[in-house]
Amino acid sequence: MSGPVPGAGFLADCPARLTVELIADKWTAVVLYGLSRGPVRHGELIDLIGGISRKMLTQTLRRLEAHGLVRRHAYAEVPPRVEYELTPLGATLIGPIHTLTEWARANGEAVLDALDAGPEPVAPNG
Repeated sequence: MSGPVPGAGFLADCPARLTVELIADKWTAVVLYGLSRGPVRHGELIDLIGGISRKMLTQTLRRLEAHGLVRRHAYAEVPPRVEYELTPLGATLIGPIHTLTEWARANGEAVLDALDAGPEPVAPNG
């Protein structure tokens, strides 16, 4: 019997799982989206995103660079200038991020309402 194996897409060493773990980080999608309009300097990203510390932005950019989604370009100038931009691979994530953003706009109130309502009571076994 052939075909997909349940759960095989998210085994520990599976690329799909690694990718989901990468983009599920609190800041990854926001940083990628911030880079979607072209090269941006570190300070500009801080202002654009808001709420992210310089240290966290640096860590996020380094992780995205290591995964091939972001390119860092340091210019040989005084004072030094560094810009970050999406790689072609990173740019492929903008569509899915946009789709998630649209889902959040359409369903965000329902999610907040569910949180406000609290957990539903569990029916007793019987």
